[in-house]
Amino acid sequence: MKTKTSLLILLTALGAIITPLYADAATTPDIPDPNVEFTLTGAGATFPFPLIDLWRVEYNNVYDNVNLNYQSIGSGGGIKQHIEKTVNFAASDKPMSEAERDLASGTLHIPESIGGVVVVYNIPEVPNTGLKLTADTVAGIFLGEITKWNDPMIVAENPGLNLPDKAIVTAHRSDGSGTTFIFTDYLSVVSPTWDELVGKGKSVPWPLGLAAAGNEGVATIVKSTEYSVGYVELAYAFQTGMTYASIQNAEKSAFIEPSLDSISAASSGVADSLPAAKDSWVGVSLVNAPGSSSYPIASFTYLLVYDDLKPVTKNKEQAKAVIHLINWMITDGQEYSSSLLYVPLADKVTKLGQQGLKQITYDGEILWDENASPKSEVTQEINQQTEMTASDEKEGGGCLIATATYGSEMAPQVQLLREIRDNQLMNSAPGMSFMTGFNQLYYSFSPQIADMERANPAFKEMIKIGITPLLSSLSIMEYAESDSEVLGYGIGVIMMNLGMYVGAPAMMFYGLTKKYRG
Repeated sequence: MKTKTSLLILLTALGAIITPLYADAATTPDIPDPNVEFTLTGAGATFPFPLIDLWRVEYNNVYDNVNLNYQSIGSGGGIKQHIEKTVNFAASDKPMSEAERDLASGTLHIPESIGGVVVVYNIPEVPNTGLKLTADTVAGIFLGEITKWNDPMIVAENPGLNLPDKAIVTAHRSDGSGTTFIFTDYLSVVSPTWDELVGKGKSVPWPLGLAAAGNEGVATIVKSTEYSVGYVELAYAFQTGMTYASIQNAEKSAFIEPSLDSISAASSGVADSLPAAKDSWVGVSLVNAPGSSSYPIASFTYLLVYDDLKPVTKNKEQAKAVIHLINWMITDGQEYSSSLLYVPLADKVTKLGQQGLKQITYDGEILWDENASPKSEVTQEINQQTEMTASDEKEGGGCLIATATYGSEMAPQVQLLREIRDNQLMNSAPGMSFMTGFNQLYYSFSPQIADMERANPAFKEMIKIGITPLLSSLSIMEYAESDSEVLGYGIGVIMMNLGMYVGAPAMMFYGLTKKYRG
């Protein structure tokens, strides 16, 4: 029992010291009401779909009452549904245009990840990734100016490759997509001819080629059509084992293979110049970024959400769930980005998104009030634990071990514990943090200990000897008059009991061992 008591005290110490510091450093929005089943809807970009789908699974593992239904219909479709207010949020690889912003007033852009678009090809004579293409060559192929794989421009860039005298078949997206926007944004930057004749956008008037919807549609064309070339997002190409080209960097000093590192290099330093979530993101681009190791076809991908969620949610609780989900995506969810070959957001970009989320209201009421106390997930978990404690008390044993030890819930020692808990600890954020370590461990073993006490009088007396000094030392908490004093007294009680239950026995053991060895 003394070992468990010591462990309890140690965990309580960690909870009391670490949790308040964490809560002060970075608050989080309210967790979804665990007593309500939520279905959240989103739609849009296929570019981040593998990551969003993984987020759906991992988030549900933590919050199993929240289910996400995300429709991978392309950025154009997502923006359309966002404008029509038929989804809780949308996703797009392209910032909304000024015209689109006018139709969806109050839209916030929340960067969710960074990805790359790769040029994929199917050349039987070049079965392995290794083809090198300059910006001029890529533009020439999709303009229809370069029509054969053994064109002198391609041959000059790829000495040693067996490039066939075969016609090039191009593939592109038929639906409006952010992937298309990123690719055509790149072509418009590197090719004045492309910019003049075709331009950039989610959908453009392609000069030639086969069309299909989604990354999967373009990939299907390329995989099933020999001597074809198309573009898909990096994660999709890697996951499906497609062959892709290295693209010359902006400095024309090297051919860069698409990878997490080369895409991350393209995004370095951008955070300081990004607009606020509520402002226009038109013109924000990572394509053809400077740097010798920067992959030139990269982009942010965005979540689009209204700054007042009432028109797109059923009630305030669902709106809070939307904010919590999105905040999780741009914080905890980032740890899953690399596994799917997306570049995690830089801290500055994450904080920019969080500042946007803190502006969101429901019918004018702020949903994430960072100044409210408590608002962090830790303190909300404590609230839930407190509710569980109250439920246990109704069943006759809130302070289970003390009640069993002293024979009644009305015993003075049990009442002392309740008064300290309810009047001192639970009235402040530090005090609640102090209790979280206690509650989480206490209710994992206290029912068994209480049952053993009732069955074995000798064991009950041993427990009484152990907890009486602890109860006496807890009385000092009654003198705490501020949050800081609650924390200070709590740490003092912990250290006193660590010395009593851990330090003293350890010294006795050491002394006895030394004596007998001598």
